[in-house]
Amino acid sequence: MEIFIISIVAFATALLTFFSGFGLGTILAPVFAIFFPIDIAIALTGVVHFTNNVFKITLVGRKTDKAVLLRFGIPAILASFAGAWLLMRITVLPTITRYELFGREFEITPVKLIIAIILIVFSLLEIIPSVQKIHFGRDKLAIGGVLSGFFGGLTGIQGAIRSAFLIKSGLSKEAYIATGVVIASLVDFTRLSVYASRFTAANLQENLILLTSATLSAIAGAWFGKKLLKKVTLRLIQILVAIMLILISIALGMGVI
Repeated sequence: MEIFIISIVAFATALLTFFSGFGLGTILAPVFAIFFPIDIAIALTGVVHFTNNVFKITLVGRKTDKAVLLRFGIPAILASFAGAWLLMRITVLPTITRYELFGREFEITPVKLIIAIILIVFSLLEIIPSVQKIHFGRDKLAIGGVLSGFFGGLTGIQGAIRSAFLIKSGLSKEAYIATGVVIASLVDFTRLSVYASRFTAANLQENLILLTSATLSAIAGAWFGKKLLKKVTLRLIQILVAIMLILISIALGMGVI
């Protein structure tokens, strides 16, 4: 069942988020978290996210703006180390509290609570109109790289911040998508190197079919997204994604998942 659920989510999310440049990791990580501990879920999501981005580079990578890539990407890579390192530290912190509900025991841990709060914040940023109007010029690219890289390493969520900084950098739609994909791939590679110690705990061999299915589904979604590049609007998608994320975040923060 988990293979079917994760594969469907990976395909649909990769299709929808091809245009916005963010969202695959944001949605897929909580879905993985239903079946795995949160730190392992983030690591597995990173594998799918990275592989999907590498595929997207083959589709649109030639449109990458190299100047923006350097100014944003280098700070993002460095900051992603810090975020991934912090994730490894907070996962070993003791449980905050336990409680029973409907005959089941749930526990609230620091990592779940922190990531739930971050997910809710980013979800709200997706739907608040006044926030949607805030954009940043090229002189702020380094700051955006640090923020995007750090939260990418900590939670797997980097795209919303990256998009806010890149969207007003004078890039064409194709260059915006391509540059974002290359930056995301660099951050993914960096954080996966830090997460590597958790892959043994994730039993990758036993979950190889699940991981392969999710990766191929995401690649298929990206391929269809490329075909629909000129035909899609994003606002309704952003709102639906944000609402779903808020619900998942509440469940995560309460220790339900």
